[in-house]
Amino acid sequence: MSTKLTRDMIDTVTEKIQRLYLEDNIPWVVGYSGGKDSTATLQLVWNAILKLPVDKRNKDIHVISTDTLVESPVMSLWVILSHDKLKAQAAKEQMPIVPHRLSPQTKDTFWVNLIGKGYPAPRITMRWCTSRLKIQPSNKFITDVVAKHGEAIVVLGTRKAESANRANNMIFYENKRIRDDLSPNASLPNSLVFTPIEDWSDDNVWTYLMQYQNPWDFSNKELLTMYRGATSDNDCPLVVDTSTPSCGNSRFGCWVCTLVSEDKSMKAMIQNDSEKAWMTPMLNFRNELGKADASGKIDDRDRRDFRKMDGNILIHNEQAVHGPYTKYWREHWLRRLLQVEQEVRQKGPEELRKIKLISDDELREIRRIWMLNKHEFDDALPRIYQEVTGETYPYMSDFNKKPLGYEEWNLLKDLCEGDDLFFHLQTTLLDIEQQNYGYSVRKGILDQLENEIKKSFYIDEEDALEYKKQKNNSQIELEKQLDFDYLFTSYE
Repeated sequence: MSTKLTRDMIDTVTEKIQRLYLEDNIPWVVGYSGGKDSTATLQLVWNAILKLPVDKRNKDIHVISTDTLVESPVMSLWVILSHDKLKAQAAKEQMPIVPHRLSPQTKDTFWVNLIGKGYPAPRITMRWCTSRLKIQPSNKFITDVVAKHGEAIVVLGTRKAESANRANNMIFYENKRIRDDLSPNASLPNSLVFTPIEDWSDDNVWTYLMQYQNPWDFSNKELLTMYRGATSDNDCPLVVDTSTPSCGNSRFGCWVCTLVSEDKSMKAMIQNDSEKAWMTPMLNFRNELGKADASGKIDDRDRRDFRKMDGNILIHNEQAVHGPYTKYWREHWLRRLLQVEQEVRQKGPEELRKIKLISDDELREIRRIWMLNKHEFDDALPRIYQEVTGETYPYMSDFNKKPLGYEEWNLLKDLCEGDDLFFHLQTTLLDIEQQNYGYSVRKGILDQLENEIKKSFYIDEEDALEYKKQKNNSQIELEKQLDFDYLFTSYE
């Protein structure tokens, strides 16, 4: 691997890009995050294709950026502006480049899963966010291109110098190549992967970006300035599989990422630039969400139900494995998020005056989950929204007025005298009946009622744990007896 970028290195990559582009009619999909590696890759592709005659530029080059909807606002704004420039400059220079900003489906977003369903903050052992927020949106786009054209070539800025694991993974797929410079895509059939700067070093990338002007009229020097604002110089690559490292250590990752014990990058941005002080409420929120114990692991058992999402009890090391956040904590996270959003709007730069850290569609889906799936007929979301923003929740008409509401909820809570399990059971049973009022066929409803009763079959967590242990022991004894009976019968 060269330690110094030379003109020959650039010419070699340029010729490679032009050759692969002209070899077939397979469309390209370039991953662009706005970071240094993806910027250098897209810049090399642009400059190489620009040198071709216009009549040879007849194959689409799709540029995709995945917006997780919890991106660092700094990088999110950077990518949005960059896409505007890309589109305008491509039209001006008759380039076949088409930018696309992708995002997860509403049901898969971070806040719908965490605040709506109650998924606990992501951690290494339960990294539920990456697939939903990053892999699925980009893979769906690539799959759609493959469905339309039969094949796709995915162009990525991945480099062997990123890590030993990345180098080993890239070499593994290099050995499976059946076409020069194109590796098979492990997760997406009928797509090939092209990595133009796979052998470049960090210094090579920065030298190229500083010495060669950005062709879509964006400032590479400003990009360098952004990197200098944080201790880490990692950027957030296009994630198409789980082997891609999290960008949680990067200043360009999700601002709410809890896959690391501390977001040193966001902290450094605030410390290094007084104009970034508006990010402090976001950092505080992230630290509260990722509250860690002495070992650095997230410690949120006290915030979560002792039952899993389906009501089952799972035992590990003689303890119940806690499930989703309780109603109290889901409402707490929503209130805190809306408060942070208000603070960022007030303290942030002009372009953030109307920023939405959580979208209207996400709020509507969270309310639907709370009301219909979790049977919380007190309808807390509109009240929380009004308390924090001072504005009336704009989508009250999503649900018709029901016989049972906030007042009935509180009355029932008083009657249950602090027995949370019993209270939850009563509200759930009542809401199931309320949702299905007037139905003539009752079998499905009776099944729902029975399932909910089974979920609240315990006095408390200790009782549930003891019951589960006894049930497991009984199952083991039954299996032993069945094995004995089988052996005895076989012997006879």
